[in-house]
Amino acid sequence: MASKRYLFLIGFLCMAVSGAYAQKISAYDMKDSSLIPAKNLPQHNEFQNNAYPFPAKPRNQWEFGIKAGLFNVSGDVRSRLFTPGVGIHARKALGYVFSLRGELDLGWARGLNFSPSQSYDRNPAWNAYNSATQRVFYNYKTNITELSLQGVVTLNNIRFHRARTGFNVYAFGGIGGMIYNAKINALNGNTPYNFASALAIASTYENRKDIRDELKDNILDDSYETDAERDATQPELFDKPFRPVFVIGAGVQFKVSNRLNIAIEDKFSAPKTDLLDGQQWQENSVTEPAQSRDFDSYNFFSVGLNINVGAKAVEPLWWINPLDYAYNELNAPQHMKLPKPILDDADGDKVTDQFDEEPNTPAGAPVDVRGVSRDTDGDGVPDFRDKELITPTQCQPVDADGVGKCPEPACCQEIRQRLDTCCAGIRPGNCGIGDLPSITFTGRSVTLSNDARALLASVAQKLRDNPTCRIAVIGYGESSKAAQQLSWDRVNAVINYLVDREGISQDRFIWRSGQPTTTGEDENTVDLRDATGEEGPNTIPAPHPGLRRRN
Repeated sequence: MASKRYLFLIGFLCMAVSGAYAQKISAYDMKDSSLIPAKNLPQHNEFQNNAYPFPAKPRNQWEFGIKAGLFNVSGDVRSRLFTPGVGIHARKALGYVFSLRGELDLGWARGLNFSPSQSYDRNPAWNAYNSATQRVFYNYKTNITELSLQGVVTLNNIRFHRARTGFNVYAFGGIGGMIYNAKINALNGNTPYNFASALAIASTYENRKDIRDELKDNILDDSYETDAERDATQPELFDKPFRPVFVIGAGVQFKVSNRLNIAIEDKFSAPKTDLLDGQQWQENSVTEPAQSRDFDSYNFFSVGLNINVGAKAVEPLWWINPLDYAYNELNAPQHMKLPKPILDDADGDKVTDQFDEEPNTPAGAPVDVRGVSRDTDGDGVPDFRDKELITPTQCQPVDADGVGKCPEPACCQEIRQRLDTCCAGIRPGNCGIGDLPSITFTGRSVTLSNDARALLASVAQKLRDNPTCRIAVIGYGESSKAAQQLSWDRVNAVINYLVDREGISQDRFIWRSGQPTTTGEDENTVDLRDATGEEGPNTIPAPHPGLRRRN
């Protein structure tokens, strides 16, 4: 029977452990002011404002518990193993390690000796027997009520290498008071028991269980009718002896949820009395000196269910690792003040010195991701000094300002010379700039391609070489408002590029957008031609600005 009870207890413990480890470890938000009691709010506000490094202690829940288990007295009479006890408690954390617990326990202890005793003449409970000729079997039934206040120390919630665990180990100690009522089963009704059959078995000392079975089954009733001996010097409470008591113990709790946990603990109580079992003398005969045994004590081994109670409060602090906040803040800072990193950048090009391959770039010079001055056209002159940002390859090498000189084909030179000779005096507007290219756009785009920019770079060079020339920039498309606006946008893109990027004066252009395509001109083309001697505006407002294209 005993082995089955132990197996049940071991199985229950295994289920509690598995349930505890299945729980999700929870934490609380250190910045949640609703969890902070009013007295700690000043510290909390300083912490929130980074004026104080330590967070305020939160409001934490109460724990209320019930328990039941085995209650045994250790005294002069051997205790029965399986006698019950129950208890209730209330516990409140004062810190992460220390808490206070008030506990009320009730125990019903019984005892029965398997060996007979003879020297009992000083014990009034056995006055019906003759100690000189009769032997008796000491027994008792004691009801104990204990109320104590205990200090509880948590042993494992401060953890350096893990957030928290699903179980809690603790030790406790405290003081309190207890009252007890001890009874002796000394009479069968009003007559003494006849212990002859038990004495016959006891004479062999072969089987203690047989002796006890004989006593319980065939001799003793369950009356416990005789008051045990009391010490007249002890005070009484509720007509029962009262004694102060010192308690110590240890236990372990297994978390089932954030509200519930299961506890297994053992509590040892030491009152200053030797009469819990109704027997205080080892030798009571007249001829032997009276010798007192050590004071009795009792033990309560229990399994309990605890519940955490409280709104707007965290779990009891013994379940929380106070290092949680510090480690989480180190891993993923949310509250601490972190200084903005400052990395050296001697030339101020926004590429730190440790990655800058050109640490002395002039102020304002555009650089690439390596901190090297950009050279868009690859002519060897960095952009911040290049006066011709995009020089066609055929126009390189360039001078110190990044300006190249594009060679003119021999055939063009010959044709121009012939035209100049043949048309001298006929074309007064001709300035000798020669033929100019057309700029082609794709789709409905108004963005200049790389090829278009290269062509415009050559046009700009011709304009520089012929400072008296003016050119017309002609865009086509008059069939619709959208076509007229698209033509304007493209002419605008060409002129802006020559003015902004190539440095050509605005007054050297004649703006002609929205021209009809009467002789097969392409609406996707902007033509450039010599317009020296012609008159016309160098800019006009957008015809339909609501239809302007930005790309």
